[in-house]
Amino acid sequence: MVRYYRKHKIGITSFSTINVKPLSGYVGAEIDGINLKKISEEQFEEIKIAFGEYGVIFFRNQSLLPQEEITFAEYWGKININRFFTNLEGYPKIALVSKEPNQKKNIGSDWHTDHTYDLEPAMGSILFAHQVPKNGGDTMFSSMYAAYESLSDGLKDTLKNLYGRHSSRHVFGKSYAERNDDTVGRIINSDQANQDAIHPVIITHPETGRKALFVNPTFTLGFQGWSDEESKSLLQYLYSHATKPEFTCRFKWEEGSIAFWDNRSTWHLAVNDYHGERRLMHRITIDGTRLT
Repeated sequence: MVRYYRKHKIGITSFSTINVKPLSGYVGAEIDGINLKKISEEQFEEIKIAFGEYGVIFFRNQSLLPQEEITFAEYWGKININRFFTNLEGYPKIALVSKEPNQKKNIGSDWHTDHTYDLEPAMGSILFAHQVPKNGGDTMFSSMYAAYESLSDGLKDTLKNLYGRHSSRHVFGKSYAERNDDTVGRIINSDQANQDAIHPVIITHPETGRKALFVNPTFTLGFQGWSDEESKSLLQYLYSHATKPEFTCRFKWEEGSIAFWDNRSTWHLAVNDYHGERRLMHRITIDGTRLT
């Protein structure tokens, strides 16, 4: 991927082959006037730059078949086959993220970033909208670049030597399977939820070179060498800080919309405000590397 360096607010890069519209001051941009079935080499290079700058990029009015979704994802790297989500029949590389009209709970309703429980966390995730409610069902994103850069020098100095403990066990494991809520059948393989990983609390992004906060409320248990109780207060402060409104953007879905987010520099949250309506998404996750 193109290395790209940027300080503070977004929107300073000029693009010649794509139209980029920032959604907020720190994270997110829509890319207009492009057909993802037919991307030129020049357009792809600029899309990569936009991805690095904005943390999450959005496309509208796309009509991709499942194999075309896979082809677009493979431009970016090797696909990570999801352990815990039901897959689209005949397409194991595509995970289903769905909620039916009779279901109350959605998937991803708490702030998180994907796969931090893996030793090599996911590079990014792509979500393709196939059916959306008339109103609601938005997804929110927050910039972990902005969260880090706005910390005091003293707290940055404290965090730079800390490591976070991440796990899948408490989210997808036996305790999840025993909840007996209406996500059963959408979330599977609780016996495979045995992933634990240690990552720096402050990472240097492998492509942009920027520093980002790398803990999250869903998968982070605490700091290495600290008990969960000792970790709790500092983590809660970081979680509150990282979701300040000015660091976030909110995306309203339409059928044919696509979101592609960087799991190393953003969090996301699926808003659960559309009871009685169906929402169906296809998700593909891209393998990443160890973070330092």
